[in-house]
Amino acid sequence: MPEISRFYGIVIRMFFRENAPPHFHASYGEEEALISIETLSVISGRLSPRSLGLVVEWASLHRDELKKNWNKVSSYEQPDKIEPLK
Repeated sequence: MPEISRFYGIVIRMFFRENAPPHFHASYGEEEALISIETLSVISGRLSPRSLGLVVEWASLHRDELKKNWNKVSSYEQPDKIEPLK
């Protein structure tokens, strides 16, 4: 599962050939959530409110890049790295 970004201890990844809806995985420590790229809502899993807020802030800035990466991993192509939240 390729890592596409890392910030404040949060790791963002995408799996190859996953099922729709387009999403990414965000993990922080033992917590992990699948986040919809379209709505930025949690599909499954859990993150603390603070971590989720940082993930949503980051994703809202990089939604187009996330969509492009979803298309890449859906075709078994390596996704691009995305700048972390600063």
